[in-house]
Amino acid sequence: DTMEDIMRLVGSEAMLFKFGSGTGTDLSTLRSWREKLAGGGQPSGPLSFMRVFDQVAGVVKSGGKTRRAAKMQSLQVWHPDVLEFIECKWKEEQKAQTLIASGKYDANFNGEAYSSIAFQNANLSVRLSDEFLRSVDQQGDWTTHWVTDPSRTGPTWKSQFVLDRIAECAWHCGDPGVQYDSTINRWHTCPNSGRINASNPCSEYMFLDDSACNLASLNLMKFRSPDGKFDAARFQKACRIFLVAQDILVDRASYPTAQIAENSHRFRPLGLGYANLGGLLMSSGVAYDSEAARGLCGGITAIMHASANLASIELARAVGPFADYPQNQEPMNRVMDMHRQAVAAIDPQAPTELRATATELWGRVVREGRQYGFRNAQVTVLAPTGTIGFMMDCATTGIEPEIALVKYKQLAGGGMLKIVNQTVPQALKALGYDEAQILSIAGYLDEHNRIEGCPGLDEKHLAVFDCAFKPDTGTRFISWRAHIRMMAAAQPFLSGAISKTVNMPNDVTPGEIADAYQWAWRMGLKAIAVY
Repeated sequence: DTMEDIMRLVGSEAMLFKFGSGTGTDLSTLRSWREKLAGGGQPSGPLSFMRVFDQVAGVVKSGGKTRRAAKMQSLQVWHPDVLEFIECKWKEEQKAQTLIASGKYDANFNGEAYSSIAFQNANLSVRLSDEFLRSVDQQGDWTTHWVTDPSRTGPTWKSQFVLDRIAECAWHCGDPGVQYDSTINRWHTCPNSGRINASNPCSEYMFLDDSACNLASLNLMKFRSPDGKFDAARFQKACRIFLVAQDILVDRASYPTAQIAENSHRFRPLGLGYANLGGLLMSSGVAYDSEAARGLCGGITAIMHASANLASIELARAVGPFADYPQNQEPMNRVMDMHRQAVAAIDPQAPTELRATATELWGRVVREGRQYGFRNAQVTVLAPTGTIGFMMDCATTGIEPEIALVKYKQLAGGGMLKIVNQTVPQALKALGYDEAQILSIAGYLDEHNRIEGCPGLDEKHLAVFDCAFKPDTGTRFISWRAHIRMMAAAQPFLSGAISKTVNMPNDVTPGEIADAYQWAWRMGLKAIAVY
């Protein structure tokens, strides 16, 4: 909470953006405009500095690429300025909409109307505590407190009002999302080295201040056997190889700031994940919104996290644990036991062999971890995989379901190419349809842009083809609760969190968004955003 440190952050973020990284900053250490400066004047508050950070992010292009800088900003729900933070992006976007309505400005997000307003270069998240969410349950009041003197109270509102305002603003413009601060820190492996205050821009990497994470993701379809089963043995080996390779990169990488370099070597956090879960499920004839799908997701994620930790233990046995492990030995092993206990809650519909493998591996992690320690403070996340998903020829990204059964690609020379999702024929084959039936159903899909009403498709199989988006001429899509349930199946088996948008239809209400934010907390998620 000093001008020097605030301006130093501007320089650090600019260099991070320059080299292609994203940043996450929690602004809760900055005093409210309601408080006092040492000299008796009035401070400007965190939102004023957010404008500065936002402009820097808008100017600097990441790594020489044409995409915008990736940025997350968060604020604790106890901060006196939290209501202004909640409302800030929606208030700015109303200005852009007024400019567009005048007819003089383009509605394009990259146009002048949007570039003239603030807070457009960052995702915003409110950090919610268990105390706050229990207060919502009890219809209680929520009192904020000063940053400089926590004994002094700030504004008081009804807890439900604060949550409703978060939901209303998200209904208008998608922000803010929420991060569950208490849950995040309950699963923290290194609390004796500091608390987790913030996340990366997509909310999957959450760790100590001034830390960074090497990400890598595996294409789950590469582990689908010809008979449709998931090859857990090959998957374990791949997880081990990737984890070792990622750990090697810690000592071979360059870092944008001295503090990030130091913490990367002290804690060696990594982020192994996967992509194409939606493609794996549909190609196997399994509906995304089903107990079988959630069981498969839980089993795969549990095996990945256990295999990564076993590789980390193997490295620790050979070259020693990460530097701060001794002071965090007790909490880290306690968190590992929490992961082990969660295996029992994997949906019973999961393949028996996956549940058995996960149980065996997690028993080893707990036993061997206590004996040898861990080379890496964190090992897994579920990232968006937007770019690398295309490079790996994945049908779907991260933990997401299929977006649509019919996709369109814009051609370089002009025009559009219409493509029937190639996972559909694989799914039909897995469900027992012959080649003639598959061709007929694919033809119907190509003609009608939907699979509903197709004469040759058994109605009981319709759910397998449900996607995140509702087709223009159909009615079926995956409900927002199904998105959260899938995230909840994976979350107990990750060091970090999950980058995923919870898709909601256009007719969703702000009340339903508030329900989603509260329900996700009850389901044990660490963060959530809606689309």
